[in-house]
Amino acid sequence: MERYLQPTAFFNYHQPELKAWIADQLEGVPDDPVEQAKALYLAVRDTVSYNPYVFQTDPETFSAGYALKSGETYCIPKAVLLGAAARSVGIPSRLGLADVRNHLSSQKLIDYLQSDIFRMHGFIELYLNGKWVKATPAFNARLCELMNVEPLEFNGVHDSIFQEYTESGEAHMEYVNDHGVFDDVPHEFIVDGIRAAYGHLFAHADNEPAFSGSLEEDVSEDSAGS
Repeated sequence: MERYLQPTAFFNYHQPELKAWIADQLEGVPDDPVEQAKALYLAVRDTVSYNPYVFQTDPETFSAGYALKSGETYCIPKAVLLGAAARSVGIPSRLGLADVRNHLSSQKLIDYLQSDIFRMHGFIELYLNGKWVKATPAFNARLCELMNVEPLEFNGVHDSIFQEYTESGEAHMEYVNDHGVFDDVPHEFIVDGIRAAYGHLFAHADNEPAFSGSLEEDVSEDSAGS
C-alpha cells in the first residue's frame, strides 16, 4: 500500500503551491478521510476546468502541479491532482484508465477525433474504509450546466464513474475497454495509446497533436445554434 502514498514527478504533492492549495481546501474539514476525500473531490472537479483540447505529450502536463497551475486540463491530470491531494493526507490513491464512449463532448471534438470513443479516460481510485472507491472529478460544474447534466457527485463510499445524461435517457457513459490501475502515471503507455487511436492529429513535424479550442465554448456555440 505504501507505493500508493508516495509523491512522484506526477503525484507531486510536495510542491509548495500544491501543498498550500490542499491546505486551503481542507480548512475547516473534519479530520476524517471520507470527509477530506469529498472536499478534495469537489475542489478538483470545479477548480480546474475540463478541456481535452489542451492535451500535450510533455510529461510535465500530466502532473498534479501542472493541472492546478494551468486551470484547465482533461481527465487524467485532474484525476492525478485528486490522487496527489489524497496521498498528501494519507489516503492511498491509484490511477485508473479506460476507453469510453463519451456523451459529454461536442460535435467539433468528435470530428477532431474522428471517433466518439475517448481513448485513455482517466479516473482515480481512493482507499477508504478498507476498500478502493472510484472517483471521476473530470467534468466541472460549469460544463455540466452548459450540457444540461447534473455534476457527478462523490460520497466517499460508492464508486462515482457514471455521468447522468438527461437529454438522451442514457444513464452513463459506456466503458468499452479497461486498461487497469497504476500506482503512477504510465506516460508512454498513455501517449502511445492516444497516438495509435488518433494518428491523424500527430501528422506534424513536432509530432504534437493538432488540438486547439475549448469544450465549454463548443457547447455554448452548439446551444446558441440549436
